[in-house]
Amino acid sequence: MEGIEELMALDEEVGVQQSPDGIPHQGTDKLSGAQVLSKAQRIVLELNVDNAKRVVADNEYVMVLGYAPWCSRSAELMPRFAEAATTLKELGSPVLMAKLDAERYPKAASTLEIKGIPTLLLFVNGTPQTYSGGFTSEDIVIWIRKKTGAPIIRVSSVDEANEFLKKHSKFVVGLFPGFEGSEYEEFVKAAASENELQFIESSSLEVVKVLFPEAKHTKVFIGLTKSEPERYSAFDGTLTAEEILQFLGDNKFPLVTVLTELNAPKVYSVTQKLQVFVFADADDMNKLTETLQGVARKFKSKIMLVLVDIREDNLAKPFLSLFGIEGADDTIVTAFDYHNNVKYLLESDPTPANIEEFCLGLSDGKLSPFYKSQPVPSDKGTDVLAVVGKTFDDLVLKSPKNILLEVYTPWCMNCDATTKQVEKLAKHFKGLENLIFARIDASANEHPNLQVEEYPTLLFYTAKDKKNPIKFSTKSSSKDMAALINKSLKEQDDVTKDEL
Repeated sequence: MEGIEELMALDEEVGVQQSPDGIPHQGTDKLSGAQVLSKAQRIVLELNVDNAKRVVADNEYVMVLGYAPWCSRSAELMPRFAEAATTLKELGSPVLMAKLDAERYPKAASTLEIKGIPTLLLFVNGTPQTYSGGFTSEDIVIWIRKKTGAPIIRVSSVDEANEFLKKHSKFVVGLFPGFEGSEYEEFVKAAASENELQFIESSSLEVVKVLFPEAKHTKVFIGLTKSEPERYSAFDGTLTAEEILQFLGDNKFPLVTVLTELNAPKVYSVTQKLQVFVFADADDMNKLTETLQGVARKFKSKIMLVLVDIREDNLAKPFLSLFGIEGADDTIVTAFDYHNNVKYLLESDPTPANIEEFCLGLSDGKLSPFYKSQPVPSDKGTDVLAVVGKTFDDLVLKSPKNILLEVYTPWCMNCDATTKQVEKLAKHFKGLENLIFARIDASANEHPNLQVEEYPTLLFYTAKDKKNPIKFSTKSSSKDMAALINKSLKEQDDVTKDEL
């Protein structure tokens, strides 16, 4: 293809240095960091409006990074993408690595289905697949190799194993004497399904012991090597792809995972486990880590324990806002059950013993779900009652009266008009003993029986049926809404009120 051979030639020239005696020699390992990065970036083909469609059509595998010069995440990702390109070239990967300035070439970006910045897409025979791996160069390499038909690296000698260890600290190693049979097929199937871990295979126990010193003297062996304190984990289940993947899901993260910008996508993608998040100051995190490892070890197969620096707003604030405590400074312990979309909060002191008890209750399904609530307000002298999460049961569901409830959020552009309308109606019906007007801020309060998808929402809870509120249109005029209220009250043989 036009331009690619020139790029490769440039790349080779960069790797050639002049020695003091004037004789050219390969000097890649003596290049400065900037030169190495420059070399790596030259391996990545720059797409534009003229060549983008053709490059994708003419190559079996093309990995495309859609970026924008102003995007900070693009700036972080591009050197990792270039480093991954270098590694893949050294490994002889058939994938072509390319990048596209989506801001400069919006038509080309649209053609390649790049809809956000940054975006990573792998085109296989012209069909795009969305990238779902991590964001280190190693993560990118592993994911691409898995998707392009090379899920396993075969290591045949001790020297190869030692070289591999210089570059990798986390991987799955399998001992299979003949690389055949149903068990080996299950290993290959697991390798193709698991997108985050590099799989290694060897027929030599001596080689496997370099990669996994605790390998057992068995005919077939599978182990997971990591850089964390629990460095080696041996698989001891039935050798099926499903059980191998379950084993990796239970063991591939550290006992206590410290949440970072880099590993956040991997942590968020874990849905097979319950998750406990401990938010603490950086100094307290260091003290907690060792203690929490003991707790995590007891619940390794059921619970993922994550530590978060409470001062890191990008990481901590989105979680804490779910509990209405985004301004917290002290240690906070929360939990999530993604299967049931339920969250929990440890409301006692976050001591190791209480955290362990919290984990036990979570594991056994005995914790009470947490629902956000503002403090209980004073409603003296108000026409519209303020309801919060803690008072929803008593003031709405258990009330013997009819309730018109306005559900709003502070950021809702259309809520102000509805609020004024409700206040006008409350004044109009003032003095009617069996009718109460109320409102609740859905951004700061939750209740399992209050499920609203749009704001504002008006719900009329009749005295006779609190389980099935009537939804009023917020587009109705005050006169029409008053008529609806009167109609609902008449149906219950209650007192009526003149229309506005």
